[in-house]
Parts: sequence; C-alpha cells; structure tokens
Amino acid sequence: MEQLRNCITNQINIDKESLESIVSSFEVKTIKKGDFFLKSGRICRKMGFIKSGYLRMYDIADGKEITFWVGSKGKFITSLSSFIFETENFWNIQAVTNCEILVISKEKHFALCKQQPKWLEFDNLLLAHSFALLEKSMFSQLHTTAQQRFENLLKEEPALFNHVPLQHIASMLGIAPESLSRLRKNLIKPIS
Repeated sequence: MEQLRNCITNQINIDKESLESIVSSFEVKTIKKGDFFLKSGRICRKMGFIKSGYLRMYDIADGKEITFWVGSKGKFITSLSSFIFETENFWNIQAVTNCEILVISKEKHFALCKQQPKWLEFDNLLLAHSFALLEKSMFSQLHTTAQQRFENLLKEEPALFNHVPLQHIASMLGIAPESLSRLRKNLIKPIS
C-alpha cells in the first residue's frame, strides 16, 4: 500500500488520517498473466492501481487486436467512461505479466468522493491526467512520425520493451511489428 500512499501524497497535500481512510478502501488482488481485469461489453465496476506488472487495454477491430495503452507500476487503470457512466465497456484489460493490483470498487470510490474531499481532489487530478494522456496520444498519432513515437516511448517507459511483447508495443505506436523491429535495429548503430 506504500506505493499508493506515495502516489497520492505526491499529487496532493493530505493528512495521515484521510490518507489511511482512502488507502483502506482498496483491496489487494493478484492477476495472472493472460487473465483479465475487465472484458469488453461489460460494465466496469472497479478501478485498479498497479502495484506490479503490466496490463494492456485493447480492442479487436477487423479481427486484429489493437492495443490502446499499456499500464505499468504506479499507474491507475479502468474503463473510465464505463466506470463513471455505467455504460458498456469498450476495452479488454488483460495482464501481460503477473500483476498485483490494488482495487477499489465503484461503490467505495464514490462513497470516498462524498466523505473525503481529498479523495475527490485526487480523483479530479486522475481524470485530468487521463484526458491529457488521451490528448497527447491523439496529437502524437497525427503529428509525429513512427520514429518519434518510438523514441518518446523508449525514453518515457524503457522497461516496457523488456516486459511487453513487441506486437503490443507496435500496435500502441500505430505501426506494424516489422516496422518496430526496424526502428529498434536502427537505434543500435554499428560502431565504425
């Protein structure tokens, strides 16, 4: 639970009693590699904080898996619109590795929003970060080259390349796996 405490205190000023009230609303869950945190077509009633491991959000379009995002240690993951509005979820969220996740139910989340103003403050920041991530991703797809997207991801999340299959990373970058292999090969240039 220490990682969750640190995540919250790095974003907002909060007293110890409020922090412990928030953290105690989460349950530790283990998800094995290949198992699902959430499947598409269902209503999402939970949000997770990734303590360890990697989960990917993906959908299947024209028979192809399209990875939207890969979540790693220290990040929250949920189907935001389904969680908030109780609509059918679009995404599959699947463990790429064995994962340990701190999970809060929708009921506990919204109860905390009413009882703990600091949780509501933190939740608003999470929402803003989610929109900023989406905006950045859309801008990147429209205005950067595959090479730039690859280099940015390598700089921001280098560990992904050691733990997540390359076809998922390629899909997230909007390129073919062969293109990603080429970009990786070009990064390591031979010494003359």
